[in-house]
Amino acid sequence: MEILTPDWPAPVTVQSAISTRIGGFSIKPWDSLNLAFHVGDDSLRVEENWAQLTRQLLTKQLELPPSPQLLNQVHGTDLVEALCEGVIPTADGCFSQKRGRACVVMTADCLPILLCNTAGTEVAAVHAGWRGLAAGIVSYAMSCFSSPTNQLMAYLGPAISQKHFEVGAEVRQAFLSDSFHRNSKSKVTNCFSKKEGDSHEGGFHEGEPHVDSRADKWMADLYGLARIALNEAGVDQIYGGDFCTYEDTSRFYSYRRDGQTGRMASLIWIS
Repeated sequence: MEILTPDWPAPVTVQSAISTRIGGFSIKPWDSLNLAFHVGDDSLRVEENWAQLTRQLLTKQLELPPSPQLLNQVHGTDLVEALCEGVIPTADGCFSQKRGRACVVMTADCLPILLCNTAGTEVAAVHAGWRGLAAGIVSYAMSCFSSPTNQLMAYLGPAISQKHFEVGAEVRQAFLSDSFHRNSKSKVTNCFSKKEGDSHEGGFHEGEPHVDSRADKWMADLYGLARIALNEAGVDQIYGGDFCTYEDTSRFYSYRRDGQTGRMASLIWIS
């Protein structure tokens, strides 16, 4: 099993981990460490995968709290407090100021963002696909912290890279609209490179069919767009962002590459 440990200077009280697809019990097309219950996989195998993940984290001196806060992610901007009571709320992020409550988001191309304050007393996990980023989920996440944003740090987990993230003109326009980053339009423009030729793929988000379109195509930089949003919110300490779920077939699930597939989990908690 391979578990990624974020390489960032988080306080010692903040624990974080990101799963890969390696080392679980699920069979194709979810092979093998799928941690999502909503993608068609056998729920018993998913439960075994969670148990396997917990055991593996212990070998890294990381003790995963019981009942991590799972979410019904819908590509929106709502965040909820991680209560970890077995209820699965509809939201695209969760936060906590209490010890032993694991915040979790699931991804398979969209960007997971892990957040904490420098004091190590507040954490959050955010599911940031293009829709959420364009709608301002980063700024909504900032409002969940009592610490000022210049005391926050972020880790960008595995997501699809610009080289493989083809989107329609409507996606680019959503980021260039007056309601989004009105002070950073030149930087936002640089996050889109022109796609030459015709294509039939439009902007996607996990769990929906691809959209057919003859509109102009662009290659979008999710990592770059997230950095702009974080910078505008006042967060300068940003780490990670050097993965590609689409290219790394052995380690990561990719909805765009495979369609029906599993999900990785990005987790953060206060020990």
